[in-house]
Amino acid sequence: MADESNAEPVAAAVATDAEVKAPTAKKRRSRPPQKAASEPAQSKPPAAKRRGYSEQERSEKLKQIETQVSGGSTLKDAIKSLGISEQTYYHWKGAAKPVKQRDTKSTNPLPDGDELADLVQLEEENQRLRKLLAEKLRAENAELRKRLGLG
Repeated sequence: MADESNAEPVAAAVATDAEVKAPTAKKRRSRPPQKAASEPAQSKPPAAKRRGYSEQERSEKLKQIETQVSGGSTLKDAIKSLGISEQTYYHWKGAAKPVKQRDTKSTNPLPDGDELADLVQLEEENQRLRKLLAEKLRAENAELRKRLGLG
């Protein structure tokens, strides 16, 4: 069993540590003064006031961007000049695609006759090149085995 006579000095040491490490009160910051109600309305940029565009306005802005880009301006500059973000532009552009065009990406329609012939020709060339590569690799493998004395 533990000796009870030694417990008093430990308890006294713990009590003195607690007194030394007593938490101090935290400093509280004062809040900055609030601006007058009329200031925020004047300081907002005009683009931040507007929250939504109609379908017609969206399509007009997309057409304006296309004409500016075809006129030699960069896409970023054209978007910025109309007061919309790039993300908004791409969102509108994706939404403006016809439904038929959006669906064709996922269904992969059959190619036309000319495209089908080209596809078949490419597949045949691919097979021929794979066979050629396999023959070269087999020959190289045999050469290495012969040099190492494994075959």
